[in-house]
Amino acid sequence: MPIRVKVLGCRRLVLLFLFLWMLLEAQAGKIRYSVPEETDKGFFVGNLAKDLGLQPQEVAERGVRIVSRGRTQLFALNPRSGSLVTAGRIDREELCAQSLQCLVSFNVLVEDKMKLFPVEVEIIDINDNTPQFQLEEVEFKMNEITTPGTRIPLPSGQDLDVGMNSLQMYQLSSNPHFSLDVQQGPDGSQQPELVLQSPLDREKDAVHRLLLTAFDGGNPVRSGSLRIRVQVVDANDNPPAFTQAQYHTSVPENVPLGTRLLTVKATDPDEGANGEVTYLFHNIDHKVAQVFHLDSYTGEISNKEPLDFEEYTIYPMEIQAQDGSSLMARAKVLVKVLDINDNAPEVTITSVTTAVPENFPPGAIIALISVHDQDSGDNGHTTCSISGNLPFKLEKLDDNYYRLVTERTMDRELTSQYNITVTAADQGTPTLSTETHISLQVTDINDNSPVFLQDSYSTYIPENNPRGASIFSVTAHDADSNENARVTYSLVEDTIQGVPLSSFVSINSDTGVLYALRSFDYEQFRDLQLRVTASDSGDPPLSSNVSLDIFVLDQNDNTPEILYPALPTDVSTGVELAPRSAEPGYLVTKVVAVDRDSGQNAWLSYRLLKASEPGLFAVGLHTGEVRTARALLDRDALKQSLVVAVQDHGQPPLSATVTFTVAMADSIPDVLADLGSMEPSTNLDNSSLTLYLVVAVAAVSCVFLAFVILLLALRLWRWHRSRVLQASGGGLTGVPVSHFVGVDGVRAFLQTYSHEVSLTADSQQAPPNTDWRFSQAQRPGTSGSQNGDETGTWPNNQFDTEMLQAMILASASEAADGSSTLGGSAGTMGLSARYGPQFTLQHVPDYRQNVYIPGSNATLTNAAGKRDGKAPAGGNGNKKKSGKKEKK
Repeated sequence: MPIRVKVLGCRRLVLLFLFLWMLLEAQAGKIRYSVPEETDKGFFVGNLAKDLGLQPQEVAERGVRIVSRGRTQLFALNPRSGSLVTAGRIDREELCAQSLQCLVSFNVLVEDKMKLFPVEVEIIDINDNTPQFQLEEVEFKMNEITTPGTRIPLPSGQDLDVGMNSLQMYQLSSNPHFSLDVQQGPDGSQQPELVLQSPLDREKDAVHRLLLTAFDGGNPVRSGSLRIRVQVVDANDNPPAFTQAQYHTSVPENVPLGTRLLTVKATDPDEGANGEVTYLFHNIDHKVAQVFHLDSYTGEISNKEPLDFEEYTIYPMEIQAQDGSSLMARAKVLVKVLDINDNAPEVTITSVTTAVPENFPPGAIIALISVHDQDSGDNGHTTCSISGNLPFKLEKLDDNYYRLVTERTMDRELTSQYNITVTAADQGTPTLSTETHISLQVTDINDNSPVFLQDSYSTYIPENNPRGASIFSVTAHDADSNENARVTYSLVEDTIQGVPLSSFVSINSDTGVLYALRSFDYEQFRDLQLRVTASDSGDPPLSSNVSLDIFVLDQNDNTPEILYPALPTDVSTGVELAPRSAEPGYLVTKVVAVDRDSGQNAWLSYRLLKASEPGLFAVGLHTGEVRTARALLDRDALKQSLVVAVQDHGQPPLSATVTFTVAMADSIPDVLADLGSMEPSTNLDNSSLTLYLVVAVAAVSCVFLAFVILLLALRLWRWHRSRVLQASGGGLTGVPVSHFVGVDGVRAFLQTYSHEVSLTADSQQAPPNTDWRFSQAQRPGTSGSQNGDETGTWPNNQFDTEMLQAMILASASEAADGSSTLGGSAGTMGLSARYGPQFTLQHVPDYRQNVYIPGSNATLTNAAGKRDGKAPAGGNGNKKKSGKKEKK
């Protein structure tokens, strides 16, 4: 009875300790439940939703789930009620062995907030195990001289239950020689001992049979029995004795099988069989007995199965030494297992995100990672990392949890997919590690505008193109994908000469090909400037613009236009005057022509197509100047008819012709005198000759009279026409002379052409100025230095060509000036057709931009006036200078 009271006192202390421990745990802030073992699947454990502050329907919506690193899931979450229930049958003894308190810990993850809530469930023991002894029967031999009070340790019973359900007391069957005493071990266990109460008498009772019963404290009470057989033998007064009361050893868990771990030693001073000692396990757990082997004769302990630190850190066992007379001694053996790094870290990934947009903000959670290592110490201390220069980082949470988050924004155009390698490594020697891979797809957003291949484009199209012809093609690329990269093209609205751009060109919205909607005319406009817009199909759409210059190329579609000599309105030809005393090279007149085309198509050349006296006149190939090729002979006719052809250099070339008459005489009276210089013969007998002379004089008089009348009529008609043209204000009225004259060498050219001739009916012709022809410094060209050879090539640079065009126009302007005596006197035989007022600058278009420079793509522009920075002097100054020279 005292033994039972002692056991009950210990039980109360255990319960008090358990209660205090539970109070401390409750203050730690964890969610705690308890559930009895051996319950059926689906047994209610606790209202988890309520303890998390959630409604039952929020459990599924917010992704609440259990996260556990255990191998077996013991509990489950009811998604409808939010309750925590058992996932199957729970055996407390299998789960926690004989630990006083059996706690199952796990975490509950609220996925939308990525928060972990620790939960502990205590498994309450029920009385489902009966106290048992390892053996059904034990036998002891006691010498009959054994003194009363001798104690014989008995095998302890084992009850897998804990607390009140564990083994609580022992009871020995009644016997006058023996009693039961229960000792409290250092670990709180109860050790039954058989106490000899009175001396034995082998001759009276050679064998004593006892029954030891173990009882637990459950309801109902369970019990187990051990049969004890005590055999009384003759006297053996020395039991075996161990060299140590307790043996210790430490071995690594990877020790090979069959390794000798420890040797126990016991001695007996008796002789013979009473001194022979044998060894056996005593009071040892059956699992431990399966791991170790004890040599019964040598006391050597070896392992027959692998040691596992993760299962047992210390293997306790008790060794009994017994001599031949069954006297025995016992010793404790503790085998401590040293941990080695034989377990790699275990990595568990939950809540992984497989695809994110490229504008995912920094700090966004990609995955939740759990790392656990079953080893201990440094072998179980783990670190987690990701490899490579990736836009991610790991943030450590409690309880070996990490979360993978974005560290910076991503760019799908640079990297569309990431293969993230998560490496968990321990700190053991050697280090063990585990790699886990996460594949993350980066989805596209519309963050790239279409990009053209060039900053600007230019193309060329010949004029007179067919309608609908393809002009050019632009291409833009978008670095995005799918709809965000589908590009459409359009033209920016604009007008050209007041007409919408859309009436000139169109663009294919899908291909970017531009088409001409009309036939272009180089003489109308020479280039189109437009902007093309490329837009993607994203939301919102992004776009970019590029400029495109379309240059119209000239074609030879305009015939040269002869400005001077101007043809009369009647069927007659113009008349030019040249003195009979003119030397070779005398300037008779100048053919002035222009071409509306440009470049080579406007490069004009002149040639003498037909002449009544071949070899008398020559035409400058590039200047159009008609000059005498030789001196006039007596046999040469007074009137010469010339046909000059003007031809451009286009393909095919186009040409025009002009016909005019050159009168060879110093003055009009000289012409008449020449016609009447033949006097009648004094030979009266030659009547026929006299008759011919009379007829000839009469004919000459009639012709002269008719010619004078015609000349007056023509003069009046041209005067009337010039007044009409001045009143109508030609196409170039108001254009400054600086637009046509801008070269320093023009003055020399004007001075050459501005000679004054005063012709009257009764005056003598002044002798011609022999120095009138060009000097080397006065020839057309750059600053007067260009060689004026008629057989030379076309001017070889833009500046010289521009000078030539300006000199042509300046000479025409001077001829039209009213101060010149050549256009103002009567009786000039049609000289007004050359220098008459009808030929003025306002009737001359500006064709300098059309003049082609061989060997170059350039054409003349109004660069001269821009280069000079001021309008050059007019032609009047040159005329005054020329007049002074002639008066000398």
